Amino acid sequence: QVQLQESGPGLVKPSQTLFLACTVSGASGPTAFYYWAWIRQPPGKGLEWMGVISYTGSTYYSPSLKSRTYIARDTSKNQFTLQLLSVTPEDTAVYDCDASKTLILGATDKYLYDYWGQGTQVTVAS
Repeated sequence: QVQLQESGPGLVKPSQTLFLACTVSGASGPTAFYYWAWIRQPPGKGLEWMGVISYTGSTYYSPSLKSRTYIARDTSKNQFTLQLLSVTPEDTAVYDCDASKTLILGATDKYLYDYWGQGTQVTVAS
């Protein structure tokens, strides 16, 4: 059973870089060839797809966030990470990581993903 767990700071100051990690456990065999995505949900708003990294390391980003988003993987730690530059209060959201068998750009519906984390709250405030 694959499990995903997000981790990172709960509070970030404006203009700083947000760094989140998603630790993956139980991934082996076919699940090692999955696609790993980040999705967020600001308070009172809908889900927003941020980007995805493939098992080969290829990355795809939301056009609206591409200029300040960076997704990477650390195979030694069984993690994939999210960096969001120059955060503002509008980046306040619950961030979660998700895994899918196929590449599904822009998808936020949970039923399209095979696994997902519980989410972590990030607040951007001074």
